[in-house]
Amino acid sequence: MSLIQCLTSISLAAVTLSTLYAEPGCPKNVDSLTLRVVQSSLIVVPVQINHSGPYDFLVDTGAEVTTVDSSLASDLRLEPKGTTGVDGVVTHARDTFAYLDLVEAGTHSVADSLAVIEDLAQLKAADPRIRGILGENFLGHFDMLIDNRQHILCLDDSNTLAAAVKGEHLALAEPRGSQVDLPFTRPLIVAAKLSALDPTPVLLRLDSGSNAALLYSENSRIRKGSITPASRLKSVVNGTEQAFAVLPPQDIQVGKRAVHQVVFVMPMNVVGNGVTPREDGLLPTMAFQRVFISYEARYATLEPW
Repeated sequence: MSLIQCLTSISLAAVTLSTLYAEPGCPKNVDSLTLRVVQSSLIVVPVQINHSGPYDFLVDTGAEVTTVDSSLASDLRLEPKGTTGVDGVVTHARDTFAYLDLVEAGTHSVADSLAVIEDLAQLKAADPRIRGILGENFLGHFDMLIDNRQHILCLDDSNTLAAAVKGEHLALAEPRGSQVDLPFTRPLIVAAKLSALDPTPVLLRLDSGSNAALLYSENSRIRKGSITPASRLKSVVNGTEQAFAVLPPQDIQVGKRAVHQVVFVMPMNVVGNGVTPREDGLLPTMAFQRVFISYEARYATLEPW
């Protein structure tokens, strides 16, 4: 659910927090993948598809399904199986999908997984080496630690990381709506309190594929409670102009942890006939020094900068 194509001028640079200690490498000698950082906020790892590669893929905890760029799909001779609806940040489209025999990231692999085939021209404009997006139907098979300070990704299916990572276990919240999630695609959502709103928590999706924090205006409480925008920006998505309001910085309370002076943006219009969001907004994982996700136990541990 990347925002890079339209919000490259917004970043988390306003988040200024004290730096905490991080041990070198993944805890307990779990194998690590080196992250390549794009535009100071998005993370990319080498991935092999069907024993070919490696190719650079964006790690996107906000994307339910892995995406392969159309040019790479052609190189790999992927066989289209049909079309499916794909929802992004206030966007909706129908794209071709195929099945991948094997997806490998470091020493970890998932066989027989679905992938959307899409032209990633806007994402590749930010970094032409990116050939796809690694989504939840791969990541959800493992416990995962994103270490933004050390620029490493740790994946584990042995409970080693879960036992080693200390800190508050923040239960993942249930998404709104009656939608039935495919296996390994349930959204990663946390409840948070925003300083600009009343104390009632909002639901934010933890999103490593976004370079800006975002609030949806569909929630009337958010729409009414939001402060007058500090500025506005516009972009063109699939030929349609999309407008965003940039809100003044505010503090976020997630469990016992606080993240200060985060700049949110709010989309002012949609592109395509998308479904109603299942959360109130997005919270980039780059807002934290380390983010641990236990998919099986359904909790997150967040370590601010």
